[in-house]
Amino acid sequence: METLSHLAMGFSVALSAQNLLYCFVGVVVGTAIGVLPGLGPVATMAMLMPITFNLDPTASLIMLAGIYYGAQYGGSTTAILINMPGESSAAVTTIDGYQMAKRGRAGPALSAAALGSFFAGCAATVLIAVVAIPLTRVALEFGPAEYFSLVLLGLVSSVVLASGSMPKAIAMILIGLLLGLVGSDLYTGVARFTMGFTELSDGVNFTAVAVGFFGISEIFRNLQAENGKTAEVFPIGKLWLSMDDFKRMIAPVMRGTAIGSILGTLPGGMAVLSSFAAYTIEKSVSKNKAEFGKGAIEGVAAPESANNASAQTSFIPMLTLGIPSNPVMALMIGAMIMQGVVPGPNVISQHPNLFWGIIASMWVGNAMLVILNLPLVGIWVKLLRVPYHALIPVIIVFCSVGVYSISSAPLDLWLVAIFGLAGYLLIKLDFEPAPLLLGFVLGPLLEEHFRRAMILSAGDLTIFVSQPVSATLLLLSACVLVAVSFPSLYGKRDRVFVED
Repeated sequence: METLSHLAMGFSVALSAQNLLYCFVGVVVGTAIGVLPGLGPVATMAMLMPITFNLDPTASLIMLAGIYYGAQYGGSTTAILINMPGESSAAVTTIDGYQMAKRGRAGPALSAAALGSFFAGCAATVLIAVVAIPLTRVALEFGPAEYFSLVLLGLVSSVVLASGSMPKAIAMILIGLLLGLVGSDLYTGVARFTMGFTELSDGVNFTAVAVGFFGISEIFRNLQAENGKTAEVFPIGKLWLSMDDFKRMIAPVMRGTAIGSILGTLPGGMAVLSSFAAYTIEKSVSKNKAEFGKGAIEGVAAPESANNASAQTSFIPMLTLGIPSNPVMALMIGAMIMQGVVPGPNVISQHPNLFWGIIASMWVGNAMLVILNLPLVGIWVKLLRVPYHALIPVIIVFCSVGVYSISSAPLDLWLVAIFGLAGYLLIKLDFEPAPLLLGFVLGPLLEEHFRRAMILSAGDLTIFVSQPVSATLLLLSACVLVAVSFPSLYGKRDRVFVED
């Protein structure tokens, strides 16, 4: 009953005129970003973040959340119609979705993806509502040692589950941690690593880091990759599913939802891994194994359900523990901090309207996405005809004005340019920027809880292993690192994250 009363309050917040508008804007922008290859939700949220700071915190986070799960929906459209996944998590959908389109069944494929995603999103949102209060109560019992070990586990997991070379991922985490140390010391107030710039006394601007490494660097990368070719789009035809299609997709949607809901709470790019795992499992248990790779509707419904469920449940550790499970959640935490909301278990008690409003808005947003993705699919495909280079000047001006408007500091614009160039060079050298953002967000938390634990224990390091919860979390971190060091697992990890 307690959860139901909280959800009723959340719906009253989510269904207000202002929040409905921003939820709609978020899912529309997210769908468009999912359709356009190369522009992912991380880059888009980083570029749009400055304008959200002038909004109410609840409206701001509802809009950013809509962009995220809207992108998961939109990525399937081009994956099915032109064999080009707009989002990396939709790459698996191309295997059978595109084959269905070639056979004149693009409409049923799109319907299976949309309905599977809608069910998965709703089920995952129910899960968030159910586990939120119990998990928050557990988190409130954590002390500095437990929180330090939890943050460390998040950092270790993000290294293991990041794509590419593990040493390079560790290097990016360390760079992020170093950037997080810039500013005034937490306890003494002494300036650290500011190089004489008073603007850096409060630390490096989070928005400058996000926009530079993910917005500007993506512009450079996409300009180099643009080839100007126009893709052939297969006719959509009728969107209705036959009774046989509907029966065949029920079990895959259920299994995909379960897989995505579980994996979504883990650190790393779990939307990609969830869709991959769901497809692999479905292929092994399906009665129609021969159709996989040739246009099996199960091969569309299962991964699309999994990636959307994963996207939704990734909010669980972010909302309840203040720990980001992926770069998108790191951006969400950054937005919360910039809005004056301290992430963590106290959010549910100190900002109940924001907490439950975001959860309720997910139901609203999922309903909007079904309406947007099916009848308006022709409009989304036409977006591919817009030359990417024509959007560049508008995007750069938009980013610059937004970053400058936050604190009116010219240094922030220089930082955006420097981080943008650095991000592009890192991408060229096969360094993934995502772990850097996680390190930048979690670094100050790691330092704060470590130093607080040292003060409480009078400098005794055994506090981290003498507390049962802290010791267990540290043991998990060690096990994760040892496990991935085995060559067989390391090779599998690399293959999972190879994008087509």
